[in-house]
Parts: sequence; C-alpha cells; structure tokens
Amino acid sequence: MANATKMLKSGLSEAQTIERAKEGDAECFKALYDLHKRRVYSLCMRMIGHTETAEDLTQEAFLLLHRKIGSFRGDSAFSTWLHRLTVNIVLMHVRKKRFAEVSLDEPVDSNDESGSLRDFGTQDQNLSGAIDRVTLERAVESLAPGYRIIFMLHDVEGYEHSEIAEMLGCSIGNSKSQLHKARIKLRDELRVTRAESARHKAPQKFRAERNVAIAAGAA
Repeated sequence: MANATKMLKSGLSEAQTIERAKEGDAECFKALYDLHKRRVYSLCMRMIGHTETAEDLTQEAFLLLHRKIGSFRGDSAFSTWLHRLTVNIVLMHVRKKRFAEVSLDEPVDSNDESGSLRDFGTQDQNLSGAIDRVTLERAVESLAPGYRIIFMLHDVEGYEHSEIAEMLGCSIGNSKSQLHKARIKLRDELRVTRAESARHKAPQKFRAERNVAIAAGAA
C-alpha cells in the first residue's frame, strides 16, 4: 500500500497507473496489486472460507490480471473489472474441486416445509437489520461451499440469478433454490447463536442485579 500511495502522490492517477501497467511497467503493476490485494483477498475469503486457499486464489487472480490487463478498456471501473475476474477465478476453482457438499443440480423441492417458493430470489427480511457483522460472517462461513457461494454472489455481491446460473452452469431455478436453503440455514445458525448468547448473558444479568441489591442494602 505504501508503494501505491507513493506512486499516486508522484502525480499518477489510477488510470495512468493502469495504462503504464498495460505497457509492462512492473512498478505500476505492483502499485495496482498493493491498492487492490486486500479487497481481492477479502472476496476470495468470503466465498471460499479457507485462509490458505483464499491466499492462493488471490495470487492466481493477480497472475491472471497480469496476463489480461491489456484487455481492460475502461468500460467499467477497474475495481469492478478486477472483481469479476476474481469471481471467475474462484468459480473455476470450485468447478475443479467439484465440491460434493451441495449439488448445484439439486432439484427444487416444491414440498420444502421450511419456506415458500415464492420467496426465492427476494430480499430476506429475516437476515436484514441489526445483526452483528462478525456473527453473520461466522454463520456464512459455516455454510457448505455450494450454499455459501450462491449466497455470496446474490445477497452480498449483487449478481442476478441469471448471471449466477451462467457462471455456475446450473438453472436459474436451482440458483434460487440453493439461495433459499442457504438463507434457512443461516437463520437457523443465527437463532442458535442468539440463544447461546442469551444463556451467557442471563447469569451476568443476575449477578449485576444482585450486586446492585447488595450495594443498595449497604447504603
């Protein structure tokens, strides 16, 4: 980050840095790496949930960027372009590993008792609102890879189901179904977490009330 900041302070904008990187300037490419590596790693980590794999995929993303940067035309923000490149790297990794925890071809179950099919693909109000960010991130990490990836792509990264279906090679209906089930599992995980938190807080509340009563009696 220090090198990138120094380069920008020297009078180069990010657009100029990109153009020089496209021409083979190693220092400019390093500046782009320093500017964007944390965001790329964060995206890989959220989608994969494994530190070492996220680090490897981050390196793969920048290796691909080094080969592809000449094709960047500026039709979108560089960060958006790099974001999509990174998502594709992660999805290629998923396809190669062929995660077995959740099949992306799992048929939609019209008899699923855990929720209505009309809710598929809509905003889930049960997962909105004041949920502790760390708690939610841990709950997302607990999801099986297939569920987590579709949840991240749709609810966090903002991709449409048609885009997700094309990326993953599944149907739009299956993308909606997997998202629906991912949200159910998240709600269940958050419910358990809240119940455990409430149990831990109850003795603390009792002790605090007892201390207040003792102090009031002493007074």
